[in-house]
Amino acid sequence: MSRRAAPKIVSHPSQLALPLFAGDASDSPPAPPPVAAPVPAGPAPWQAAGPAPEVVVLPLSESQATPASAPPHHNGDFRHPRAERDITLGGVRVGYELVRVRRRSIGMVVSPEGLTVRAPRWVGHGDIEVALRGKERWICNKLAEQRARARRNAASKIDWREGATLPFMGETVILVLDPRTSGCQLHTGAEMPGPQQETLAGVPRLTLHVGLPQHASEAQIRDVVQAWLMRQAKRVFEERCAVYAQQLGVQMKRLLLSSAQTRWGSASADGSIRLNWRLIHFALPTIDYVVAHELAHLRHMDHSPRFWDVVRSVIPHVDAAREQLRDPALPALE
Repeated sequence: MSRRAAPKIVSHPSQLALPLFAGDASDSPPAPPPVAAPVPAGPAPWQAAGPAPEVVVLPLSESQATPASAPPHHNGDFRHPRAERDITLGGVRVGYELVRVRRRSIGMVVSPEGLTVRAPRWVGHGDIEVALRGKERWICNKLAEQRARARRNAASKIDWREGATLPFMGETVILVLDPRTSGCQLHTGAEMPGPQQETLAGVPRLTLHVGLPQHASEAQIRDVVQAWLMRQAKRVFEERCAVYAQQLGVQMKRLLLSSAQTRWGSASADGSIRLNWRLIHFALPTIDYVVAHELAHLRHMDHSPRFWDVVRSVIPHVDAAREQLRDPALPALE
């Protein structure tokens, strides 16, 4: 009776935070190759709103290796809503979804729901647990990151009413319902009573006066404010594109706003640029980086060293801007 080969263990790179734009920023600036990378290279600086699952891949021999040190302990168990099996990792009980697939590898994916394991039909539960223990630290860390991200997202939900706050170009803006106002008007140095004074002490005061009555519904307030944010995004992006197109010696044919869940922007060979309107939440240096990144693609439609040289010629703070985009706690507008 022939013996089957041991399964290969596959895990994919982290794609949670804001993934980079596919085709325009999915590669990182040139850097020395890592000595040992347990997961594939992370996303480019352009990925945006919707977190993708964290995945990791490793050979069987690595999965059977004993971790160099004990994995960090995270309080609270983790259980996938479709969990079929349980295992204790790092002192934490992890309920994971097991999916049987026709493949020759074991795959592990950490998503907002939890841990999913994809394994060949002929691989026993014992071998699967060996693979999971081999990636114990990675799994515990990624599950903890997902839980922290979920808490941040919950905390970022906007209560659309008088006094609500939201980020605008790196600043905090306070909403003021004012039926005397036409549309929305941004004011600086406005006085607001109440606890807002303490939470924003020492911070330049910005208020957005919204032309709606105090009894306006949350949906009405949200729609009016979002429309204003999109108008501001179009205005700011057009101004910054004009500045950097001139510096880079390129011609942008068309600028479009995007609401993509997975990318901050994209560039087409025909000169069209798409920018995610939610970039308007970030400070100007971060917006400038995305603008310059996309315009640089009009010279190099790749992520070669030449491309990054072009970007850095006008944006020296590339690494800092990329970090701002990596996993932002954007306000939940729905």
